[in-house]
Amino acid sequence: MTTIEAPPLSHVNRPFLLPSLYAGNARSVMERGVLATAKTNWLIVVSGFFEPVFYLLAMGIGLGSYIGSVQVPGGPTIPYAAYIAPALLAVAAMNGAVFDSTWNVFFKMNFGKIYDGMLATSLGPFDVALGEIMLALARGAVYACGFMIVMQVLGLNLAWTAILALPAVVLIAFAFASFGMGITSYMKTFQQMDWINFIMLPMFLLSATFYPITVYPEWMQWLIQAMPLWHGVELVRGLTTGLLSPAMIWHVLYFVVMILIGMTLTTRRLKVLFLN
Repeated sequence: MTTIEAPPLSHVNRPFLLPSLYAGNARSVMERGVLATAKTNWLIVVSGFFEPVFYLLAMGIGLGSYIGSVQVPGGPTIPYAAYIAPALLAVAAMNGAVFDSTWNVFFKMNFGKIYDGMLATSLGPFDVALGEIMLALARGAVYACGFMIVMQVLGLNLAWTAILALPAVVLIAFAFASFGMGITSYMKTFQQMDWINFIMLPMFLLSATFYPITVYPEWMQWLIQAMPLWHGVELVRGLTTGLLSPAMIWHVLYFVVMILIGMTLTTRRLKVLFLN
């Protein structure tokens, strides 16, 4: 009687760091997300680009023709459109990253059961977290690059340092995506997901997006300065206007810490939800 031997199990060479959490294949998670988006959600992705552009045309060009120029705190007077454009650039990066890392992740986690299948393979929680965050990061970066081109065409980039705004918005998108996915892992209902919009709307309206933070009372200024979008707005605005300052280092460090906390939170939550 002939016996049939089972084929040997393939060995996964895991990185030295985080061997139980990371298989070094986050790219496959991102590639799957890109293919799914290209087939089903491409129209939603494209439409999301136009929101900040419409705000710029309505507020910066339309209302800006009545306002004229704005005095930048500690800097010169610049056109109103050039004042709000970098803020909207930061908002574009935030919106693109947050949408992919919250609503898309919420559906995959609670309805599509995509992560159950992924983690049944050689992929680890860190692969899934990093792959999904990279996908959200790519969306935020695409929005930002498109909006940056619009700014250049309209003459709203006032200094050569504006080119550095691109890596800055990538950093901003990375921070929001990593933190957004971790928070979404706690959400179970659509009503709970509405809290994300409840938090994002005040950040969008209050983070020195349309007017200087000095218009608020001092206690409110401290509250706004604790919000991540304010740091993003100040960082990008300094780069596009050429008003560089040592405070920009603190803005960068803020997002670095936010990324580290978000990645740690997301990885641990995926491990608890799907591997324990």
